[in-house]
Amino acid sequence: MRCRSLAGLVAFAVLAAVIAVGDSARTADGDSGDAYAKRLFAGNIGSQDKLYACFVRRYDAAHLARHSLQKVSAMTLLITAETVPEDKALNYSFRLGVKFRQRPGSFDSSGDCGHPMTSQVSADKLQLGCGVDCDGGGISVELSNADKSTLVRLDSIRIWRNNKPEDEGLDLSGGADDRVFRLDRANLEVCRSLVADRKELAAMRHK
Repeated sequence: MRCRSLAGLVAFAVLAAVIAVGDSARTADGDSGDAYAKRLFAGNIGSQDKLYACFVRRYDAAHLARHSLQKVSAMTLLITAETVPEDKALNYSFRLGVKFRQRPGSFDSSGDCGHPMTSQVSADKLQLGCGVDCDGGGISVELSNADKSTLVRLDSIRIWRNNKPEDEGLDLSGGADDRVFRLDRANLEVCRSLVADRKELAAMRHK
């Protein structure tokens, strides 16, 4: 089982907010947080126990030719949110799938994102700062393209091959062409490969 580090998560969440807005971060709440959830989950928040949003990008040959240093050939992002007994606000988490140009197999990573962070509590300024398991770095996620896409920013994250957390894993470092990824909103079916739990897969089918 992969370990989780709260200290690593908090540190990256603060870093991500600083990068995004160049100011000190604080947790968003109230109407701002609700508005952000409606944007991220395309208005489909209702009374569901858990919310899901899927984003994907498969880079074509033309794009990869223009970005010769890019290692990633495809990326899939599943964002989830739910309330927990000790916190009335939505708590976010993520799962990330990665494929490489010159390395076979599928790789994945996951972690917690806590609450959206901002220096000004308004839905259009919010972003998620997410920490990867086992102090494995993290990503920031922000909405773009009229909420049809997300921008995923990374410095370094720990990833594992074919959903096998018992393996040592490897680091994906954000080089010249692997630091910012624009992923487009997709049907939840596209993100099913990132989920191993059968009950959760069944729940996703009904969204």
